[in-house]
Amino acid sequence: MDAVVVAPPLVALVVAMWTRNVYAALGLAILASETLLAGFNPALGALGSVERAVGVFSDSGNARILVFCLIIGALIAYVQAAGGFESMVGLLTRSGFASTPRRAGLVTAIAGVVLFVETNVSLLATGLLGRPMFERVGLSRARLAYIIDSTCAPVSVLILFNGWGAFVLSLLVANGVEAPLEVLLGTIVLNVYALMTIAIVFITVLSNRTFGPLAAADASAALDLSPSLAAPARPDTKGRALYFAAPMLVLVIGSVGFMVWTGDGNILRGSGSKAILWSVVLATALAFTFLALERSATGKLVDIGFKGMGDLLPAVAIIFLALALGDSLKALGTGLFLSNLAKEMTIPALLPAILFIAAGLTAFTTGTSWGTYGILIPLAIPLAAGAGVPLPLAVAAVLGGGVFGDHCSPISDTTIIASLASGCDHIEHVRTQLPYALVTGGLSILIYLALGFAV
Repeated sequence: MDAVVVAPPLVALVVAMWTRNVYAALGLAILASETLLAGFNPALGALGSVERAVGVFSDSGNARILVFCLIIGALIAYVQAAGGFESMVGLLTRSGFASTPRRAGLVTAIAGVVLFVETNVSLLATGLLGRPMFERVGLSRARLAYIIDSTCAPVSVLILFNGWGAFVLSLLVANGVEAPLEVLLGTIVLNVYALMTIAIVFITVLSNRTFGPLAAADASAALDLSPSLAAPARPDTKGRALYFAAPMLVLVIGSVGFMVWTGDGNILRGSGSKAILWSVVLATALAFTFLALERSATGKLVDIGFKGMGDLLPAVAIIFLALALGDSLKALGTGLFLSNLAKEMTIPALLPAILFIAAGLTAFTTGTSWGTYGILIPLAIPLAAGAGVPLPLAVAAVLGGGVFGDHCSPISDTTIIASLASGCDHIEHVRTQLPYALVTGGLSILIYLALGFAV
């Protein structure tokens, strides 16, 4: 099929940007992909789309992600009903940690860096913490989405004691790399995109300056700042900060503990999907208990939980469609086609930059860094050996390129969850983050070109 395999993701991108309807974009992309798989027969393609959607639930990891996203809706609802968000923000404001836009942004960015164990946990915990703080000081949810997306994912691919690190390590071992852990650790200082992205986030926070569509979103949020949001929290809510802090600690510590447990003592071998689902169930149960102790929601506890789940149904639908599209594109061979473009080079020194671009395009069109790594790392290993390029440099280019593509893509799972956690419109998040990702990605390409000729 050659280049036609890139048509479905392009359909998704064009429709999403044109109509701002990500559901229609993903649905049409799945239909286009399945139609190609059915030999250009649209009737069979429609039937194949239904079966592809059903097949999402055949993967236990996918099912856990979807259930997790529903339960997190109940967690948000219980914490909010118990006054946890208001109390925590009030405590941070009174203590001076979140009393200004700069400080609110700094607290959120630091949280995104510290919570490196699991990307989804980090995105959700920092998003839930940052949302009321940003509203109180008049910052946009688009800026919050940018900060959490541009700290949580990059730091997860830098501090590799998590599921991402285990996955990459397994790919290196499976492809016969000697001293795979040494290679993996060597990628940290060479992951140019991730390092620069985090640096730019902190520059943005400390300077309190934004540019492009994000600056317009911030200006609009400042105009909408209401006196009720700007006012300090009620003194009597101080003790209830525990209602936010305790479930979040259970969420984070539980994820780490369950990763260690499912990995038989080795966190790198643990199951991220199991750990995050089990920990969010425990966190939600604790939040439910706190609200029950308040006695203000007696008889309404179950209804509050279902209402919270219902509020996240649109986001869950997006993740569901994105998972189905990713499976369909994998069957179609879209990622493999794009990765093979990296082989068509005549100057070996260009390899790091080409791998970065190939990984970015693959993640951008398929919406998954994990899939990108699974395709490109096995290719990067022999290519680096043949071109005389240090393997850590080649692997780092793939890792950073995958995050770059995710940051630009409206069908990326991490980008979707960042929008969900911050309460930001998904297309607005993609649109406002895109200039930052493109600038950082462009600089990364130049640096990889220089490094390719220097080694």
